[in-house]
Amino acid sequence: MADNIKHLLHQQCIAYVQKRLQEAEHAFRDAEQAANDDTKSSAGDKYETGREMMQQEKNRITAQLNEANKLMVALNHISTKSSSVAENGSLVITNKAKFYLAISAGNLTVNNEVYIAVSPASPIGFKMKGLKAGDSFELNGKKYEIEQVL
Repeated sequence: MADNIKHLLHQQCIAYVQKRLQEAEHAFRDAEQAANDDTKSSAGDKYETGREMMQQEKNRITAQLNEANKLMVALNHISTKSSSVAENGSLVITNKAKFYLAISAGNLTVNNEVYIAVSPASPIGFKMKGLKAGDSFELNGKKYEIEQVL
């Protein structure tokens, strides 16, 4: 059961990253098309400013593509084996919420249950790593008690 939930959460994380990749690629194509459509006018400085702004936009989109690719690499390195200690790929059930330790992808729903996908490098992910059922941690004044690690 837990392995199936983890598999479904993993698939949702992959879909999340693929969507980000597609959106960034589409935005990059749009920025390139806009740059190609822009013809040099008699106002040279205005043209150069526009080209620079488009280049900055392309650089920003390239950074988004690189980040999405890093997320996909992280997902590809997640183990599907169960562990009693919270690590990449673990489901961590606490008294406050259910977490999937993978990438920061927000709320994901499986079988009408909400899981929060968090990165091991995020503040809460960092606090959970290495803990097991019965352990607790505190973050932002809230105490989390780990009920299960799957």
